[in-house]
Amino acid sequence: MSEPSSWPHSRRAAREGRTEPTPTGGAAEAHNPTPRAGRNLYAAIGVGVLLGLIVILSLFLQKEIFVGVAMAASVIGCIEMLRAMAHGDLHPPAIPTLVAAAAVPFAAYLWGATALAFAAVVAVLVICVWRAVGHAEGMPRDIAGGALVTLYVPALVGFAMLLLAADDGPQRIVVFILVTICSDIGGYIVGVIAGKHPMAPSVSPKKSWEGFAGSTTACIVGGSLSVVLVLDGRWWVGALLGALAVVAATVGDLCESMIKRDLGIKDMSNLIPGHGGLMDRLDSLLVVVPVAWAVLTPLVAVH
Repeated sequence: MSEPSSWPHSRRAAREGRTEPTPTGGAAEAHNPTPRAGRNLYAAIGVGVLLGLIVILSLFLQKEIFVGVAMAASVIGCIEMLRAMAHGDLHPPAIPTLVAAAAVPFAAYLWGATALAFAAVVAVLVICVWRAVGHAEGMPRDIAGGALVTLYVPALVGFAMLLLAADDGPQRIVVFILVTICSDIGGYIVGVIAGKHPMAPSVSPKKSWEGFAGSTTACIVGGSLSVVLVLDGRWWVGALLGALAVVAATVGDLCESMIKRDLGIKDMSNLIPGHGGLMDRLDSLLVVVPVAWAVLTPLVAVH
């Protein structure tokens, strides 16, 4: 995984408790359409639309195609996590972790929630045994890292497979994704325009309380509309989903920011132009999906 040449200096500065100055100036700002947002807006929108089209097409052409897309995303996400952990001198066993990345979501789709729990537990146990037969140095850290990756990526992707398995599964996936997008867009727009009070400056300096208010409003409105229009459910179920989703999305975003800050990296990878790594885009989705499953499954009838 390639890195900007400044990253080693940033990691050293972080370990020493210093703050590296950020280059500023007219030239840099001219090339960045949204300097306050910290990303290239045009590239982010273009790639985001392309990824959205891939997801929608795979959902409504054939469920199994989306299962393949989700499994591939799980494997790529795990690869990014394993490579990122190497920056912190963590080396979870790659083979069992990547096998789990594909197997856990697949088991969830075929056999349901019980299979998801069983597969995730078995995957963590295999990682423990696999690493235990190696050298003793760093073993607890490596095992903990492997367990984190497994429970963070494939186990949570498995909840998307549980949503998909219902007869109206594609529509449920659409609602879950729309609500998460509402959180991102609402927080992004309000944060850029009016963000003044940092929510967690030591973790994510650009995340503000004003942006969180924008995320909350957008999530509740988007959740209510999408549940009514897409799933023919009750508006208050959508509002509940939106209220819980905005908390989950914010926690997911902050948790990944903490992981990256602890490892001394800016992005999980440079795979996606304008977005960073795949995990930089999945962070909110992964934490929202079990919430969506827990709300929609008992409260919205399958059509």
